[in-house]
Amino acid sequence: MDILLTGSVAYDYLMTFPGHFKEQILPELLGSISLSFLVDGMSKYRGGIAPNIAYNMAMLGERPRVMATVGEDFSDYREWLESKGVDTSLMKVIPGEFTASFFATTDRDSAQIASFYPGAMGYSAVQSLKELDKKPDLVIVSPSAPDAMMKFPMESRELGIPYLYDPSQQVLRLEGSELSRDMEGAQFLFCNDYEFGLISKKTGWSLDQILEHIKVLVITRGKDGADLYVGGDAVHIPTVPEDEIVDPTGVGDAFRGGFLSGYSHGFDWKLCGEIGSLAAVYCLEQKGTQSHSYTRQEFVERFRMHFDDGGKLDELL
Repeated sequence: MDILLTGSVAYDYLMTFPGHFKEQILPELLGSISLSFLVDGMSKYRGGIAPNIAYNMAMLGERPRVMATVGEDFSDYREWLESKGVDTSLMKVIPGEFTASFFATTDRDSAQIASFYPGAMGYSAVQSLKELDKKPDLVIVSPSAPDAMMKFPMESRELGIPYLYDPSQQVLRLEGSELSRDMEGAQFLFCNDYEFGLISKKTGWSLDQILEHIKVLVITRGKDGADLYVGGDAVHIPTVPEDEIVDPTGVGDAFRGGFLSGYSHGFDWKLCGEIGSLAAVYCLEQKGTQSHSYTRQEFVERFRMHFDDGGKLDELL
């Protein structure tokens, strides 16, 4: 199955400050605040929702395509993704721009000061599904520039391409009318439980009303697993016990990657969700969104310690 992912591509620069931010802030001088923190550690990670999902799909044997705009500093990242099995031919370099970057400094109390530079991501809407040489079987619409997030669902509907709508962090800035418009006709809606609450509030739609417009609804619930709603049925997907919790960043993207890998094989919804659940735990056990790794044999063996696949996962081997 040809799955095309759209969404953000970014570098994450994570720094640690050995003190406490609150001790450096003078409330009476907030109007002229000027602070510089000497950090004692910095790590650079590859990130962005589209490549995060694609990375997890590739580890399970898929060859997803990513369509996104990136900066002139993307060459090393491109080589990394290609080496893992991700098709980056539709990742367009914007001259004179940096790849979107997230800069975050965290203190000893886990308080965080961060900045996000959209860079090349701001040009996402220059790309078009109408210019593709072949029509994909499914388009993933995940957070990027707001105009691109509106453009790709519209083009998918015009071209008759099924799409997965995953507004995620952009729910905060999307209006209810925009959310309802782009949910209409979508094959899937993915969100976490908090985002679902916001979507329901902004659109005025209850769960049942949303299911009148969406064929498959997946709500992730952190340590409480995930719930799938399709065809009048509800399926609960439990979490897989983790060896240790290291970093929750990117866990939702890993779940999506695992789920979509199962979907591409035509597996039933419950099995797709269970594959997503295990993929998410692998990410949870490492720092960074693309630091975890496993062979397909290792994945299947661990899967069968917790779920019954009826031998279907032999297809992954």
